[in-house]
Amino acid sequence: MSQVSGEDGGFRVALVTGAARGIGAAVVRALCARGYRVVAVDSCAADGPARPAGVTYPLAADADLKSLADDHPGVVVPYIADVRDRDALARAAAVAADRFGRLDAAVAAAAVMAGGLPLWETPDAHVRALWETDVLGVWNTAAACVPHMLAGPEPGACRFVAVASAAGSHGLFRLSAYTMAKHAVVGLVRGLAADLVGTGVTAAAVSPGSTRTPMLTATADVYGLDGVEDFASSQLLRRLIEPAEIAETIAFCCSREGGVVNGSVISADGGFTP
Repeated sequence: MSQVSGEDGGFRVALVTGAARGIGAAVVRALCARGYRVVAVDSCAADGPARPAGVTYPLAADADLKSLADDHPGVVVPYIADVRDRDALARAAAVAADRFGRLDAAVAAAAVMAGGLPLWETPDAHVRALWETDVLGVWNTAAACVPHMLAGPEPGACRFVAVASAAGSHGLFRLSAYTMAKHAVVGLVRGLAADLVGTGVTAAAVSPGSTRTPMLTATADVYGLDGVEDFASSQLLRRLIEPAEIAETIAFCCSREGGVVNGSVISADGGFTP
C-alpha cells in the first residue's frame, strides 16, 4: 500500500484511543499500513480497579498495547491514559505534536459496554460509567486533539473520527444506557462538525454492526447466547464483521479524501437490523 504523506512531503500523524485491541488496534494497523505515525492510547485497565463500573469483562492490558507498538517499531508510540481524564488526553495529544510535529487525525475508538437490565433497574453507577467513557471520552479526545489540528501545518486535511455503533441508530434490548451513549456520540460529532465550519478540519462517525471483538463476546453473555456467531442473523451480511473491515472504513475517513463525509454517520453495520 502506498505511503500517505502530508502536503509538505512528510508523513501524517494520528492519535487513536482504545488502541490496544479490537477495532482500535485494527485502526492503528490500517493507518500504519498507510504510512502514518500513531500515538496509540489505551487505559490498559484490564480487570483492575480502574475498570469502569458495570463492565464485567477484562479490558485490554499493558501487554496488548506493548505488543501493538512492538509490531510497529518507531511508528507507534504507546501511551497509557484513560479517556475519562481530559488532562491525560491533552498530554497524549501533545506527545504527537511534540514528537512528530503535527497531528492530522484522531480516532476516538475507546468505549465500554455494560448492560443486561431494563432502564429502570440499571444502576446509576453503570449509567455514569458509560456516559463518562463512551461519550465524555469522545468529547475529551476532540477537545485535546482539535486545537493541535487547527494549529498544524495542514488543517484542511485534518480529520476527527468517532466510533459510534449501530446502537446510535437503534434501540437495543437491555442496553438502554449504551444505546443512549452511542446516540450521544452521533450528536457530538454533528455538533463538532458544525463548530469546525470554515476551518478545514472535519468530523465524522462510523457506526459498526456486530463486530468480532471482546465487547461483542460480553454482549453475547448479557443475552445468554451460546456465542457471538448468533449475532450474524441480525445482519444482512449473515456473518460477523471483522475489526479490520471497520478499520478500513475509518482509515478512509481519516484521509484527505475523507473530508467529504464531514458531519456524517457512516453505517458500517453489514445491514444491521435488531
